Amino acid sequence: MDKKQRVGRYVKSSVVGGESYNAYVPQLLPPNPGLDMEALYPLLDQANTAIGRLDGMSMVLPDSSLFLYMYIRKEAVLSSQIEGTQSSLSDLLLFESQEAPGVPLDDVTEVSCYVTAMNYGLERVKEFPLSLRLIKEIHAHLMNNARGGNKQPGEFRSSQNWIGGSRPGNAHFVPPPPEYIMEGLGNLEKFLHDETRHLPILIKAALAHVQFETIHPFLDGNGRLGRLLITFILCVEGILKQPLLYLSLYLKSNRDLYYGHLQSVRQNGDWEAWIKFFLTGVIETAQQATETAQSIVALFSKDRAAISNSGKSTAAIFTIHGYLQQHPIVNTTRIKETTKLSLPTILRSLAVLESLKIVKEVTGKDRHKIFVYDQYLALLSKGTEPLSN
Repeated sequence: MDKKQRVGRYVKSSVVGGESYNAYVPQLLPPNPGLDMEALYPLLDQANTAIGRLDGMSMVLPDSSLFLYMYIRKEAVLSSQIEGTQSSLSDLLLFESQEAPGVPLDDVTEVSCYVTAMNYGLERVKEFPLSLRLIKEIHAHLMNNARGGNKQPGEFRSSQNWIGGSRPGNAHFVPPPPEYIMEGLGNLEKFLHDETRHLPILIKAALAHVQFETIHPFLDGNGRLGRLLITFILCVEGILKQPLLYLSLYLKSNRDLYYGHLQSVRQNGDWEAWIKFFLTGVIETAQQATETAQSIVALFSKDRAAISNSGKSTAAIFTIHGYLQQHPIVNTTRIKETTKLSLPTILRSLAVLESLKIVKEVTGKDRHKIFVYDQYLALLSKGTEPLSN
């Protein structure tokens, strides 16, 4: 097989001032020559098994919506970190509790917009096809913040962008010029809905992700949207009943390899190496998500038992413990607003939870205290430490 036939072409362009540069236009999907499926089947089988276990776990969770709520936030933090934000999961939860995060507000607002975009997309794909129109709608939500307002939110770009470097002439990679975007995107949309080609869904998602990243159709937000696209495809195609699989932790941990594979597809046509990397990520991520879900279920059970055996258990304490499962960083005002319990009852209940080492007060202040469900947040936050530059 001559993989070089899969490599796209370079078109010569120029910018104001006359500097010329080469922009890359990818070949259309699916790859031609076709994929060497024999090399991919062993990993594909493992990936499908791992996803099956994760999907099965989501069916036996006491409250799958709770896990979905927290996993979406974890993914938002991780995917945004790949793009350079310094927001942690704790920062996002503090922001959502109307408390001050420990990073610049623009960072955490950007992550919050990712949560909004993801939730919007997950609801829309239940009734509307995964299409260019929907991708633009999701992008508008993603970029609805101070940094994104001047980046044509919800619109495909009409000017040249580039990756790395200070201008197209010294960039690491230059995507297609604007006039070539719709050909590639139209083909991508058709590829997603082409029922005449029976590619495994995971491989379809792997191909679509790279093609979207290579076209880079927006002025900003392409990486985050390209990663969201993976989850949307798996949900639309029924591979996942609940959208609990997100690859950003794997891609963050292996970001040099990730960028290397993207470039190798463009330069060498090596789709197979990228797909093996992608499937390995699916296996690892699904296994980690399953283990985390099991650990969280065990923690909740252990803590409920500790409350029951404390001799101080009340309905109010269990109500607050349930609220902390949805909001692991919280203040008394938010508990009062949601549960309708009185402030004295809340304070007594939190004191019991503190004595059982289930929650921890983190401000050390007499007023405006913030309580953290420490062990739960630690399980959720694993891997979400901001990237060092």
